[in-house]
Amino acid sequence: MVRQELVARQLDEQLARHDGVDAGLRVLDVGCGQGTQALRLARLGHRVTGLDPDPTTLDAARRALALEAPDTQARVQLLQGSGEDCGRWFGPAAFDVVLCHGVLMYLPEPGPLLAALARILAPGGLLSVLVRNGDALAMRPGLSGDWATTVAAFAGDGYTNRLGLPTRADRRETLGRTLAELDVPLRAWYGVRVFTDLADSTAPTPAELALLLEAEDRAGRTDPYRQVAALTHLVGVRP
Repeated sequence: MVRQELVARQLDEQLARHDGVDAGLRVLDVGCGQGTQALRLARLGHRVTGLDPDPTTLDAARRALALEAPDTQARVQLLQGSGEDCGRWFGPAAFDVVLCHGVLMYLPEPGPLLAALARILAPGGLLSVLVRNGDALAMRPGLSGDWATTVAAFAGDGYTNRLGLPTRADRRETLGRTLAELDVPLRAWYGVRVFTDLADSTAPTPAELALLLEAEDRAGRTDPYRQVAALTHLVGVRP
């Protein structure tokens, strides 16, 4: 919940600068999961295509979509597939906004998928990428007291995620260079989950949640805090 709320705030801040946002934008959400961001953006009036390779997760998104108002449902299309399929399914400049949140960590390298997404991004289009922060990979095991994993984190980009799956982190500087090479230069970046990466699952009170989100929101925009966040949110814009 904290992650999704922070990403939503950051994304909305960037979308507010987009020409034609009031008329509704064409949005692609790659790895849409249960549809949290896709449905939220559809409620705001955007036309959203959600893409996910996992049929179970996509079924959850479809069930959530069925609970939405008819006008919201009409603005959403959910497809089963991976981001690498984008070049086959969609033509150049097909989307004004492309989201790729929590996807690159499962790929051996980010370049091919980012290139595929850049090809379908319209001029002036926005590419939003959320990755595990490779510049702070030692923070979680270090704060947990797992010193062997902490030391190993300084030497590479691999880690085991909360689901027990082997995954990979990305460094902001490297991704920034890749985006620039793809003609989608970085316009802004944020940290996500600076203070709450190891928080337990106990639900805070509404007042506590409001303060938590305010603290995380400010830290995610402020150095040096955002540099050690669990996740990095990068936003590139095609000229």
